[in-house]
Amino acid sequence: MQDSFTTLSSKGQIVIPVELREKLGIEAGTRMAVRIEQDHLILEPITETYIRSLRGSLKGPVSMVEARNREHRLEK
Repeated sequence: MQDSFTTLSSKGQIVIPVELREKLGIEAGTRMAVRIEQDHLILEPITETYIRSLRGSLKGPVSMVEARNREHRLEK
């Protein structure tokens, strides 16, 4: 895949190029997990696939609703 480039705004925002958004199914309002791995910034859409990938790393089963509720509580 060819590299795409974007610029960080003064508000700390970036625009994800349309071809990447379409490929990953990212739409306006999609929540993103953000983390640093080995000096790289990783953005990952929080989707059902992402939630399933967390299974086994958390205690008990996690539903999409439970994950969103936890995320909402953490934002407060």
